[in-house]
Amino acid sequence: MTEIQQVPAGLPPVLGVAAGEDRFGEHRGLGISTIDFKVSPQDSGGILILENTFHAKGGPARHLHYDQDEWFYAVEGEFILEVGTERIRLQPGDSLLAPRKVPHVWAYVGDARGRMLIAFMPAGKMAAFFREVTKANAMPPQDPALWRAHGMELLGPPLSVET
Repeated sequence: MTEIQQVPAGLPPVLGVAAGEDRFGEHRGLGISTIDFKVSPQDSGGILILENTFHAKGGPARHLHYDQDEWFYAVEGEFILEVGTERIRLQPGDSLLAPRKVPHVWAYVGDARGRMLIAFMPAGKMAAFFREVTKANAMPPQDPALWRAHGMELLGPPLSVET
């Protein structure tokens, strides 16, 4: 889909992104999953919304965001999230908000395809982070300097999941 320009001058255009598509037509791989940008900071006044589609179990390392709240919405499959000291299981239709400065980690634990919408508010340097780390088509490296350069603190390994 493309931008629809039927809005008053000075307002952002209405934007549609088709299922399975990326806002910019780019491909971003993380080894066990892919990421499609659905809403970018320049479209929305500072929010990044992405769709993360999994074909294998796993997830990112434990971390926190200095300035972003992170919202998760399970679309398909099952996910486990740890936010602070809470451990939550998300099924399709469930959502969770991980506040900024609170350690969190999550993983896809289902047996088929998994999909989750993730929003970063405000986006900060998250779009740049995903553009950088997906160049290798692998989960982000556990390099503290890389995470810190993008407004996060790397705190530990990913969740252990049965394969």
